[in-house]
Amino acid sequence: MHPSNKHVKRDPYQSEAQYRRWQQATADGIPGVSSANSACLRAFLADMEIGRNISRSSKKGGRSFLHLNALRTKLSFLARLFSAHLDVDPLTNATESHAHACFSRMRNGEIRRRDGEKYKSTGDYVKVFKTFWHWHMKVKKRGGQTVVDICEELDTRCEKPRWVYLTEQEVEKLCRHANYKYQVLIRFLYDSGIRAPTELVNVRVRDLTEDCTQLHIREETSKTFGRKITLLHCPPLLREYIHDQGLKPDQYIFDFSPSVANRYLKALGSRVLGDGTSAAGKTYPELTLYDFRHSSACYWRPKYKHESAFMHRFGWTTADMVAYYTEFLGMHDTITDEDLLTSEAKTALERQLGAMEREKALVDERIAAIEEKLHQLLNRLLVDRRPDEPELLDPMLKPR
Repeated sequence: MHPSNKHVKRDPYQSEAQYRRWQQATADGIPGVSSANSACLRAFLADMEIGRNISRSSKKGGRSFLHLNALRTKLSFLARLFSAHLDVDPLTNATESHAHACFSRMRNGEIRRRDGEKYKSTGDYVKVFKTFWHWHMKVKKRGGQTVVDICEELDTRCEKPRWVYLTEQEVEKLCRHANYKYQVLIRFLYDSGIRAPTELVNVRVRDLTEDCTQLHIREETSKTFGRKITLLHCPPLLREYIHDQGLKPDQYIFDFSPSVANRYLKALGSRVLGDGTSAAGKTYPELTLYDFRHSSACYWRPKYKHESAFMHRFGWTTADMVAYYTEFLGMHDTITDEDLLTSEAKTALERQLGAMEREKALVDERIAAIEEKLHQLLNRLLVDRRPDEPELLDPMLKPR
């Protein structure tokens, strides 16, 4: 790899190129959107790109091109939706009633997708609308105007996602039938729980310790924050793979096309696990790279005692996903009295228990010594007993 490119973040979806092409294509207006809405949406996206007029409660800084593409797609859709169904144009003319009516009709199926199906992720559209509206409020405030927040009571909930759930045994089965490269990939994904493909394709050899037991997911390649995590299951195979491929410290470990990898995994899932539906709602032939992150979270959730450590491993900033996987696994409260003890209290109890055990051992030794002396005395009495003396009748007094 060229030295000048060693710090460049890889973009598996070519998100920046997509966004730049869209900018050029919509310079004179967004198709199907009024000129007023086009100007407003383009201004919004320009600010999001550089991190300007961001809500106080939101993360500071420019948004990624992946995020920008999602924003422009959903907002263009909402602009057309509000105009066609509510006669609201531009989008900044919307009222609280308009917003509630639109998203309520999306949820109940009154407004449907082009294929006739209901929208399953209305909450995602609500979140984008809220981002846009809070930007609009901030822009107007800079100009000395006050805009009412019409988003306070909007419902951002989404239906629970469907995905392919894999047990540890099913992951092993997939590995047995996969080629060498995909064996390494599958084990690494399941062990690390890394975001794929965005974080995955940016992992270089030098992001791992020499024994491959520690992985550094760098800040600039992560959706949320950089982190260091421990790998427990894949290091031997990973070390072997890096050696066999002759990979240098600055080289990427996994160099592949996400679409090609997903096609391979779908075929593998179908061939090895059949056409059935997994516990998370999707069928095995729908298996993708990202499903291993979900399955990894299910594997690691019961093994982490502290939620904060679990969240750190998976790069989450809120506990929403912790609650989701906890519920998915049917986990329940397992706290015991022992969990309430402080480390000092536990240490004191352990010392007390050790002293009691030693005292008991001493007592047992003394009893054994007394019994031995008693038996010796009884043996001498039996030897000295005259033939006409009666035998000891109490069996407890007889020597063993």
